[in-house]
Amino acid sequence: MAAPRHDTRGIVDPSGLLSRVRFRRHEPAEPLRRYIEWYWLIDWDLPEPYASHIVPHPAVNLTFQWDEDEGAPYSEVTGVALGLYTRKLTGRGRVCGVKFRPGGFRPYAPDAPVSRWTGVALPAEDVFPQATADTARAIVTRADDHAKVAALDTFLLSLPCAPDPQADLATALVQRIRTDRTVRRVGDFARAQGLSVRALQRLFSAYVGVSPKWCILRYRIHEALELAGTKQDVDWAILATDLGYADQAHLVRDFTATVGVPPTAYAQGAQ
Repeated sequence: MAAPRHDTRGIVDPSGLLSRVRFRRHEPAEPLRRYIEWYWLIDWDLPEPYASHIVPHPAVNLTFQWDEDEGAPYSEVTGVALGLYTRKLTGRGRVCGVKFRPGGFRPYAPDAPVSRWTGVALPAEDVFPQATADTARAIVTRADDHAKVAALDTFLLSLPCAPDPQADLATALVQRIRTDRTVRRVGDFARAQGLSVRALQRLFSAYVGVSPKWCILRYRIHEALELAGTKQDVDWAILATDLGYADQAHLVRDFTATVGVPPTAYAQGAQ
């Protein structure tokens, strides 16, 4: 499995966020890497509130959090968010997060399709009885990253998790969608994988939580968002064609609906 990426894909205004928080990614223990992409750790100490905005990936997250000015540590399972995810950061706080690979959450919670959690954030103890308040405190109050990673490894290795070939297939298919720009139509993609469209849709509902079409569109927006924030003079008509859109207007509509502003306005703000 690949090591954690260092890109900021999905983060709206990454420079604004990273100037206010300390953000790190770490690999989990080797036995966990089949289904867990990385751990992500964030600490902040802010003189004034800041709202972070994320265009979510097709992945479930397990987080152990502590907003130090507001109460005790707690844990949460967050399914795939369909729209823009916003988190208001105030005072001092920290998060120790676990990002499951697309398809990788179901082996840890096999009793329900992952679509059950789509658009939902709920106490982690509702899914994993072991994720108590004491567990959250034990993880987020560790002194350094090494200790936090070790605590996350210990917790996750204690959870039942049976290998699931369907989860592996879902992970591989989402990875193909993410990295291959030629994947544009669900029907063509299903045929290339030797699946019917309906079988592909059932697999994604059960193991990813969103449809294959949603994944294709979301990764297009991630790429457009990154280019808008890092590259000057983007030719949006050419980019729309490269990403498989019928025309520039279609890309602009999707970008605006997802991020909240047109790509040119976002690019001007980022520059």
